[in-house]
Order: sequence, then C-alpha cells, then structure tokens
Amino acid sequence: MRAMILAAGMGTRLRPLTDDRPKALVEIGGRTLLEIALSRLRSFGINQVIVNVHHFADLIVDYFSKNNNFDMNIEVSREEVLLDTGGGLKKAAHFFADSKDDEPFILHNVDVISAIDLGQMVQFHAGRQALATLAMQDRQTSRYLLFDEQGQLCGRRRASDQETELVRPSAQPQALAFSGIHVISPRLLRMMTEEGIFSIIDVYLRLASAGAAILAFRADEYYWRDLGRIESVQQAELDLQQKRPEKKLVP
Repeated sequence: MRAMILAAGMGTRLRPLTDDRPKALVEIGGRTLLEIALSRLRSFGINQVIVNVHHFADLIVDYFSKNNNFDMNIEVSREEVLLDTGGGLKKAAHFFADSKDDEPFILHNVDVISAIDLGQMVQFHAGRQALATLAMQDRQTSRYLLFDEQGQLCGRRRASDQETELVRPSAQPQALAFSGIHVISPRLLRMMTEEGIFSIIDVYLRLASAGAAILAFRADEYYWRDLGRIESVQQAELDLQQKRPEKKLVP
C-alpha cells in the first residue's frame, strides 16, 4: 500500500517556528511532524510514500538523506508554486499509476496528529467500494462537510456565515469536521479534470454531485489534533507528556 503526505504548506500560522524551517520539520516530543506521520504510516504496513514540498524544500530533502529515508521508499514531489491539496495530488499521480487491483492509498496532512485507525479506515473503504473515504469527527470547525443519512458527501458549510452548498439532496445533512486523512481509490486520479491550483474538496464535491461514493469514516472515538497553530503544538506536547489518550499516538 502507498501513501502521500501533504507537506508543502508555508506554515504561516506556526511562525516564528517556521521562520527557518518548513512546518513538516517542526518538532513535538523531540520528533518532527514529518517523522511522526511517516511512523504512523509505517506502523500500518505502508512503506512507499511520496511527499510534496515547497517551503524550505531543500531542508526536507536533506532531512530524508540524513535519516536514510527512515528505511522507507520515499519520493519527493517539488512544487514551484503551491498547488493546494488537489493540484498537489494530481502532480504526484504518477506515483500511484501502477497500484495493484485498484489498491487504495492514504492521503495524510503532515500537520495533524491522531490515533485514528488507518487499517479500519481502509477496511471501511474497501467494504463499501468507495471512491474516497474521509476521516470525519463531530466537533467544531470553521468549515464543515455535509453528509446524508447514508454517510455520503452531499455538501459543505462555512461556520462563519452558515452558508450552505448542497451538491446532492439530503433532508437532514449532518455537518462534520474533516480530519485531514483520506483513503482514496486510484481511479479517482483519472477523474480529476481540474488543472493547476485546486482543492481536493472541490473534486470530491463535483464527483459527489454525480453520484460518486465519497464517504465519511466516523473517527469520533479517536484522539486527533490539528497542529497548524503554535498553541496546538504546545497542547500536543502536553498530551504526549501526560500519555493522553490511552491509545498510542506515536509509534
């Protein structure tokens, strides 16, 4: 099984920690966010990973070299301009071109830490023959994704103005928060007609409107934290020191 780590962001919300390094090399408990993400993937049997880079890209390349690629098969996808999540994945699509039997892959933000069971996510995805499966939680966020009674993506909503965009009918759509972890079937890559800079969420909404199975994997029971802000990094440090939650965060 293969995976992609999204690590190209500027990390502006993490300044001054990112004044001299990419956010992927910010540390928690003496380990970089990138190492933590790679360790999580490796603990689920994933050994082939592509990482997109942009901000301080050479530092990440050097980091891999100094650490012998963490004994994994790692490829780097350089972005001269930031392509957003969808554009970044499309640029790296070659990495998944020879996946066997439509074997799904993981797409994982570098700036999230969680105990979400990736194995369970993959089983959920395969059992429902989904095009994409998203780890979702019932918590507050600035932007919600909406799912119908069958757990299929049907829209999105901004918390700031309650503006709702529905792409397929649902009597009572449930608003959930995305956790930055996807399981994706490679056939989705051939369906990405967007070009240049674009969000993967826009792709999901377009495909969902045509009836594609973009599903929610409920991850409410698992620890999860976004590490895009300094206070979140500090809280994650405390969580690790206090050995919270009971499930292991970092392999």
